[in-house]
Amino acid sequence: MSVVVEARSRGGLSLSVILLEILPAALAVLLLAGVGVVHVTGRVMVVKMGYELSRLDAAGSALTRENDQLRLELATLRGPVRLEGIARSKLGLAPPAAGAVIHLKQ
Repeated sequence: MSVVVEARSRGGLSLSVILLEILPAALAVLLLAGVGVVHVTGRVMVVKMGYELSRLDAAGSALTRENDQLRLELATLRGPVRLEGIARSKLGLAPPAAGAVIHLKQ
């Protein structure tokens, strides 16, 4: 401020004096604005990633449920009762008769 007081006592303020007084404050304001923009951008990115994580977690849960259902269906399709029914009806297979089995001695 002493520069301003000296300039006033001489009869006026030059442009360079005014710039010297305003420049530090302007730089401080610009620095704070830059930090604010960076902070807000970071927060927006965090929120966006949070929504993306939530969406992917829900999709993962849905895929896990579908996988469990498919495993149950596979176990049902591989069941012995179903396979026996297919062997009898579609392939015409039947258990061997009592006399049809021949045991070989080693």
